Amino acid sequence: MTSYIDAAKAPLKNTGQIKLYSSEDFDGMRKACQLTARCLDEVAGMVEIGLKTEKIDKFVFEYGMDHGAVPATLNYRGYPYSSCISLNHVVCHGFPSDKPLRDGDILNVDITFILDGWHGDSSRMYIAGKPKRAAERLVDLTYDCLMAGIDAVKPGNRMGAIGAAIQELAEKERCSVVRDFCGHGLGRLFHDAPNVLHYGNANEGVEIVPGMIFTIEPMINLGKHHVKILKDGWTAVTRDRSLTAQFEHSVGVTETGCEIFTASPAGHTKPPYASG
Repeated sequence: MTSYIDAAKAPLKNTGQIKLYSSEDFDGMRKACQLTARCLDEVAGMVEIGLKTEKIDKFVFEYGMDHGAVPATLNYRGYPYSSCISLNHVVCHGFPSDKPLRDGDILNVDITFILDGWHGDSSRMYIAGKPKRAAERLVDLTYDCLMAGIDAVKPGNRMGAIGAAIQELAEKERCSVVRDFCGHGLGRLFHDAPNVLHYGNANEGVEIVPGMIFTIEPMINLGKHHVKILKDGWTAVTRDRSLTAQFEHSVGVTETGCEIFTASPAGHTKPPYASG
């Protein structure tokens, strides 16, 4: 049976207990998450046809260093980059590369900075050039799925309400929700309890209570939900090679709902993003 624990009294490891954070902890998360959000805002001005995604990764590393932060993914369980950059049919954990972006490519950039011990985790979709209508529709739908999940974050609801809201919207539009990956607890640990499923039943899962911090990061496919991992041991792709998209926010549960820690300071939601 899942239990809750005051984060100040919890060991710095994933014990399966759900940590509940204080208002001071929320302040720390805001700073880390807003640094990540500002970096993602800057990436919007970089994405164009011909860009090599390794340049985004280099920028992410330098941006973190310039602001006193460390990219959490770099050397995490052997992962060799400062960000995950996933193109077209890559679901998540894609490697940055020297391959130039092509007209119509869609890509997810996933960044987590560690600032003063706190993890700010977020990802957004970007589009190089002019997308095909199906790709544009998928990106829009995926953002809407994220926000539907966030709307379900209310004290007294079950965690299953998040997944149920996402699944209902995705399947209504004849798309599928990836089952192999989920959101997660966050704070001074990169990955903590609880797991946040992006599908399921509204009356299942642990109760949502104030003080919880976690990510919501639905991956939505145009085709079926099945994925496979490539030989590099990280890159996940759709098994049927269909397009996929993902957005991610880090949120903290309040007395009345939740706060989106990783909201864009520039007001960006989904592409196309206004410059400046």
